[in-house]
Amino acid sequence: MPADGSIFLGASRKPDDSYQQPEELALKYANRHGLVTGATGTGKTVSLQVMAEAFSAAGVPVFCADVKGDLSGIAAIGEKNDFSVKRAQEIHLEPYDMHATPVIFWDIFGQQGHPIRATISEMGPLLLARLMNLTEAQEGVLNIAFRVADEEGLLLLDMKDLQSMLSHVAERSSELSAQYGNVSKASVGAIQRSLLVLEQQGGSFFFGEPALNISDLMRTTTDGRGIVSVLAADKLMMNPRLYSTFLLWLMSELFEQLPEIGDPEKPRLVFFFDEAHLLFDEAPKALLDRIQQVVRLIRSKGVGVYFVTQNPLDVPETVLAQLGNRVQHALRAYTPRETTAVKTAAGTFRPNPDFDTFKAITMLSTGETLVSTLQAKGIPSMVQRTLMRPPASRIGPLTADERAKLVATSPVSGQYDRVIDRESAFEILQKRAEEKVASVEQQQDAEQGGSWTDYLTSTLGGGGKRAGRQTVAETAVKSVVRTVSNSLGRAIVRGILGGFKR
Repeated sequence: MPADGSIFLGASRKPDDSYQQPEELALKYANRHGLVTGATGTGKTVSLQVMAEAFSAAGVPVFCADVKGDLSGIAAIGEKNDFSVKRAQEIHLEPYDMHATPVIFWDIFGQQGHPIRATISEMGPLLLARLMNLTEAQEGVLNIAFRVADEEGLLLLDMKDLQSMLSHVAERSSELSAQYGNVSKASVGAIQRSLLVLEQQGGSFFFGEPALNISDLMRTTTDGRGIVSVLAADKLMMNPRLYSTFLLWLMSELFEQLPEIGDPEKPRLVFFFDEAHLLFDEAPKALLDRIQQVVRLIRSKGVGVYFVTQNPLDVPETVLAQLGNRVQHALRAYTPRETTAVKTAAGTFRPNPDFDTFKAITMLSTGETLVSTLQAKGIPSMVQRTLMRPPASRIGPLTADERAKLVATSPVSGQYDRVIDRESAFEILQKRAEEKVASVEQQQDAEQGGSWTDYLTSTLGGGGKRAGRQTVAETAVKSVVRTVSNSLGRAIVRGILGGFKR
């Protein structure tokens, strides 16, 4: 059983193949981040569920993404079976009680949980450029659009605000190029096309208001348990770039909004980043620098980040070095790349003289791991071959009815369900355009003085002015009017002169 101030992960194997020594993760060092790795089918999701349960029981809120849909079972009471009872006996887990964990379900698309939204301004140009896969030149134009919006007091809240802002920048491209550098209409057009693709992929669901209040991810129950926020990500994973950018935005928001608290006795929040390799795939240097900065500094805000991925090579060395708590499931070593991955994983552990770490990683059974956690003074423990404890909640997904009931009765029910569309860049720029059109029309009417050509233009031109510009019909009618006037004038002169001759 765990000592005070720690969570129980399982029991380590001794040379006689028995499991006796409890393996624990000290809450005091849980904000020093961690890594959960292993091949598909080796039990990473169950390990994540076990850790989330334990953090919740210790009063620590948790955020995690449910990539396959089966993590939702954490909200239901588990059922004992022969396998789980035997596992509990092997690791001396007494008493082995089954219970549900308090959960809030979230979903960007608002189908399997409460909607999560962010404003365009909160996302910022760097992450948006990543999301739309923009070139360096296009990212520069996007930065200019944000700068102009900020200077002119134009709120960028949703996608139509950004579309309007980009059109506004394109119209002023000559003026803005002289002030900020080249603003080509071609780059603006490319960004608008990328924005359209993002909208079709579901970006319109994410951008808008009410924006997520970070404090709603850090709730506890009345009896002191941390609430686990589960993000439905099975549909979101169809657009991996949106998934990874969203989670990076969420980490960045936590980093920027939470105050410094140093090293607390337990974390304020534990953040599990599943399918972590998607965060680093094809990431530009500026983005990698941002990730490294957030991971390095967010621990002083009391937030622990745990990356979950198949291969330790998926995580850059500069980030890997900051992950102090390790749970390693089995890896295979049949190819040179797989062998390299196993060597990398083995090299991150403090060696244990009782076994060869490299060989152990390739021989682990399902649910068995290598564990190393930070101990006194932040020193990593010697790696131990550990049998993970069985979950107390259900292994497998909730039914649709069970999920719907929990969503309807959650602490944030009704808070995010209705979209708010307040006045922002789109409405302000639209109003400016309408005022400009009205002003131009009034000026033209004043210059023309209500002449009879207005009547012909209005009648033959099909409605007159359009947005302060002459239509093709207007131009043609005015040309006809000038021609008729000139011909009539010449006929009159000829008639007069001819009269004198007679």
